Amino acid sequence: MIEYRPLGENHREAFSEYVSYGFTPESGPVDFDPDEDDPERMQLGARRGLFDTETADDDPLVVCLHHWFDALVRGDHHPSPGLSMVASPPEHRRKGYIEDLLARSLSEYRDRGDRFSLLWPFRYRFYRQFGWETASSRHAYTCEPSVLSFARDRLDEPGEFRSVDADEYELLAGVYDAMAERYALSIDRSDDWWTHRIFTGWDEDPYAYVWEHDGEVRGYLVYFIEGSWGDRSMRVRDLAFRDTEALLALCAYLANHDSQIAELSFTLPTDVPLRDLATDPDELDCELSNGPMARLVDAVETLPALSFPAVDAEVTIDIEDPLVDWHDDPIRLVVEDGTSTCDRVRGADPDLAIDVGTLSQVVVGYRMASDLERLDAPDDVVATLDRLFPRDQTYVDTGF
Repeated sequence: MIEYRPLGENHREAFSEYVSYGFTPESGPVDFDPDEDDPERMQLGARRGLFDTETADDDPLVVCLHHWFDALVRGDHHPSPGLSMVASPPEHRRKGYIEDLLARSLSEYRDRGDRFSLLWPFRYRFYRQFGWETASSRHAYTCEPSVLSFARDRLDEPGEFRSVDADEYELLAGVYDAMAERYALSIDRSDDWWTHRIFTGWDEDPYAYVWEHDGEVRGYLVYFIEGSWGDRSMRVRDLAFRDTEALLALCAYLANHDSQIAELSFTLPTDVPLRDLATDPDELDCELSNGPMARLVDAVETLPALSFPAVDAEVTIDIEDPLVDWHDDPIRLVVEDGTSTCDRVRGADPDLAIDVGTLSQVVVGYRMASDLERLDAPDDVVATLDRLFPRDQTYVDTGF
């Protein structure tokens, strides 16, 4: 019998070994040291595993980690766990254990009343087969520091930068929260997340600086400087800003490192027009990259919990779900002046059939139904979905 349950203290070594082999196999096997191989930053979240109860071996077959996040969807925060550290040793692969682990994780989420599941995939097509779908994108920038020197000339308010440490994380959190309100799927970070994940590194801790103007923190940067003299690079782990002036201040700060580093890298939401601001946009390498994937947990419970536009609409949906059975029956969503109900309607004729991943994209605002050429539905049904679920700007830059 296969059992899904929390990992105990006696499973710390197995968890560390599975994760190490799964994500950094080039490091080779190591003798487990709790302080070195399982630091506090790794212990955030809830560890789960599958166990074969018919063997004497108490080691898990496969493992994962759940972060109990809240994410912003349709203007409100909803419980949306982050699924992470899904790992299997080679001897347990290709036996269906990962699929079982994902299904049981969703069952736990459903029992908890969670609305969405988020994850950063090692490969998008792998999780797509189980119902997760890309729900965010971002611009990844790489450039020489001098490319951002335009910001010094355009900055009207010089302000002041100063370094901060983990005890002052609330200064950064205020800026992050203000920026996060503008983006769907942004994650509400806990105190421990700031302390152990933003301000703490694997080997070295990052630098952290805030930009203040008129006594208010309006932007911040958290970054690493890597490499050796003549070939140093700066990697920005985290940044946020309240307005364009604060963005320019951050760019000017980065530009001032032109005597120290050869290259810097950072990410921004796709609606931030940095290339339009830059004097030499052709020197600013910009790559559109996918963010995390998202998945509805239980549509019947999630959809009525969302805020809808003040419209009257009704749609019956057949959800194609490869992983769980509670989406087997069609569902009927009724919205009257922004108030919604959703019920399972066994035997009803659906207005459209849609896979759970695509529906998840539409619900969170990453795609509109009318954008999806793969959606086989009458025009009036597509128009109804567009009215219920207009596009929203999604952005997630919290790694987990």
